[in-house]
Amino acid sequence: MLFGGVAFAQQAAKTFKWPEGKHVALSLTFDDARKTQVDSGTTLLDKYGVKATFFVVPSSVEDRLDGWKKAVANGHEIGNHTMKHPCTGNFSWSENNALENYSLDDMSNELMECNKRIEQLLGVKPEVFAYPCGQKFVGRDTNTRSYVPLVAKMFIVGRGWRDEAMNDPGFCDLAQVSGIEMDGKNFDEILPLIEEARKTGQWLILAGHEMGDSGVQTTRLKMLKQLIDYVQDPANGIWIAPAGTVAKYILKQTTHPIKEK
Repeated sequence: MLFGGVAFAQQAAKTFKWPEGKHVALSLTFDDARKTQVDSGTTLLDKYGVKATFFVVPSSVEDRLDGWKKAVANGHEIGNHTMKHPCTGNFSWSENNALENYSLDDMSNELMECNKRIEQLLGVKPEVFAYPCGQKFVGRDTNTRSYVPLVAKMFIVGRGWRDEAMNDPGFCDLAQVSGIEMDGKNFDEILPLIEEARKTGQWLILAGHEMGDSGVQTTRLKMLKQLIDYVQDPANGIWIAPAGTVAKYILKQTTHPIKEK
C-alpha cells in the first residue's frame, strides 16, 4: 500500500498532460563543460537531432570555445554551473572553494558572474542551473543557509545530482528538480527508470559528465545510442527535450502550484 502522499503524487503526475499525447518527459543533461562533450558527445546527439542541456563552467568552455559555439548553434541548451564549482570542503579538491566558507551574497555574485561570462562567450543568457555536487547550502552550523531561493529567483530550473525520485510535473519544485545519474550505466539500467516514469507520467532528468566509451564519470555513447533509438520510437510515447523547454511547458500549465516567474 502506498502512503497517501506518494499515491497523491503519482495520481497528479498521471493526470498531467504532456504535449502531443506523450506519456513521459525525458531530459538529458551534462555538467562541467567537459571536453568530451563537444569532442564526441554532441556529434552523436546532433546525428539524431536530440537536444540536450549542458551546465557549464565558463573556464572549461574557453578550452573548446568553437565546439561550444557549434553546440549552441545546433540548438543545445546552455546552463549555469557556477564559476568555481563550489562543493563541500570535505572534497579535498574543493577546499579552496568550500560551500562552508560561502555566504549567500558570495553565491549570488558568483551566479551572476557566471551568467555574464557565458553570455560573453556564447551569446546566450542561461535560464537553467545545476547545483555543483547537488549541494544546495552555504555556510556551516547555525549559519548554514539554503541557496535554493537564489536559484528560484534567477532561473526557471535548478537541477540536483544523484537524486532518487523522479519529478512529478504537477507538484515538483522547479528550483530543485531531481537529477538521476546516468554515468557508468548501461541501457538496461536506464530503461526501468524510463518505464517507471512512463507509468506515472513523470519527468525523468538524467545527469552525466564525460561522454565516451568508458571511464570514470562517463556517460557511455553506446548507452545513449540505444536510449535515443528507444526514445525516438513513436510507440513508446516519450518526449525528449532540454530541461528548460520542459520547465517552460510545465509553467504554462494552470495546474502547477507555483508562483509565476
